Amino acid sequence: MDAFIDRLDYPLYVVTVAANGERAGCLVGFASQSSIQPVRFTVWLSKENRTFRIAQAADHVGVHLLTTDQHGLAELFGGRTGDDTDKFASVAWTPKHAGVPVLDAATAWFVGRIVERSDSGDHVGLLLDPVEYGATASPSKGIFRLSDASDIAPGHPVG
Repeated sequence: MDAFIDRLDYPLYVVTVAANGERAGCLVGFASQSSIQPVRFTVWLSKENRTFRIAQAADHVGVHLLTTDQHGLAELFGGRTGDDTDKFASVAWTPKHAGVPVLDAATAWFVGRIVERSDSGDHVGLLLDPVEYGATASPSKGIFRLSDASDIAPGHPVG
């Protein structure tokens, strides 16, 4: 499979969540639109990270697109763990539907209601029904992708 997987360069997303008075967020690569009618989107969260643990008690999550010039934001959410860093302390964000923190700097975002959870091995898929969304003007840079994150070491153990 390496010959196939090594050729992928998919978009990366920041997923945020709030539940029981706690906030969390992480950079994810496993995500995709999964239905046209009704519109559905699925994100897969690693069972190893804090965002997954907080999302277990949540009904909604936020999904954010970044641009290639937002490497620092991607590094914060992908290269640090929320177990010892308040990722939201140094970024501008706004509580949206169900109190989900939405990053003000994201080029596009949506909050989705968790319709279903699916165990996929070391990740759990969250099937989302978008309930609120927004975007800035057309980005002047491209969307942040896997190749843009090659220098970001994961904030938690992988696998």
